[in-house]
Amino acid sequence: MSILRFLLFPLSFIYGIVTYLRNKFYDWGIFKSQKFNLPIISVGNLEVGGSGKTPMVEYLINLLKNDYKLATLSRGYGRKTTGFRWVKPDDNATLTGDEPLQISQKFTDINVAVCENRAYGITEIQKQHQLILMDDAFQHRAVKPGFSILLFDYHQLRKTKLLLPAGNYRELFSGRKRANILVVTKCPNQISESEKQHLAKIVKPYPHHNLFFTNIVYSTHLNHVFNNTELAIDLICKKTAVLLLTGIAKPEPLINEIKKYSTNILHHAYADHHAFSQKNMLKLVADFEALKSNKKIIITTQKDAVRLRTDNFTKLLNNLPIYEWPININFVNNTAINFDNLIKEYAQLYQRIS
Repeated sequence: MSILRFLLFPLSFIYGIVTYLRNKFYDWGIFKSQKFNLPIISVGNLEVGGSGKTPMVEYLINLLKNDYKLATLSRGYGRKTTGFRWVKPDDNATLTGDEPLQISQKFTDINVAVCENRAYGITEIQKQHQLILMDDAFQHRAVKPGFSILLFDYHQLRKTKLLLPAGNYRELFSGRKRANILVVTKCPNQISESEKQHLAKIVKPYPHHNLFFTNIVYSTHLNHVFNNTELAIDLICKKTAVLLLTGIAKPEPLINEIKKYSTNILHHAYADHHAFSQKNMLKLVADFEALKSNKKIIITTQKDAVRLRTDNFTKLLNNLPIYEWPININFVNNTAINFDNLIKEYAQLYQRIS
């Protein structure tokens, strides 16, 4: 443990008492959780930072959008607006948050909303929808979802589970009991059965839990951030200079994936949800032009790309070879069908009861 974390440990102890009592008050009914008369699926985690919530929400959208009129709801982290708001594909990320805008631009056939008061947001959404996906809502206990999916980052599970601010956990590890499904995300492509068993001992599922393992699948094509052109990933080679732009919590998996094609990487790394400035973009352009290679490219993530598509940056960047790299999730050992059935059974059973 670093000296700083050691010094912050007393604050984590206090934080732990507060979050423990808060959860108990909800469990005991002292604090009220509001229920709603439609299927609500929550996707969340116990840690701060990226555990793959948005790819999971996108997976659920693809799974359910043809059978239900669905909408997604999130707080809209990083936006400069407040209250309830429908997200439009041509919005600015400062109005909506980057992840809701990413979903809206990717799935133009569904509705996306943001609201810091989830109960009010659901009240507005349910008027015209049959199912709601709540993103990053596991700790938002003022709403009681019908089904909860809790994610754990493979790369973080073996680390010490300290609460904020000394660690990264939002609540005690025992809080996982509230979930219906546990998913270990970002696993290696060739994870062994013995390692899965070892991870299961760390996660310690309760008897009512179903435990799944997923990994990231990177697209075979990159998409230009400002137009509809694509670039096959295998056109990147050892001689290609890559300027990587990220404002995400954990860029290491992306870096490792790029290294499969080129190790000539210059990384502009910013904090998660970083609001890119004109100064940032001017540095990006200058550093890209300074790269001494006949083959060079700028790569970024889908989440970062939505923060680049603004009037302030379009003229500066749209002529550059700047591409986003789409990702999807894959369920290890062909367990997607089991996961899909659990989700569909919940939605169908709920409708029959209603």
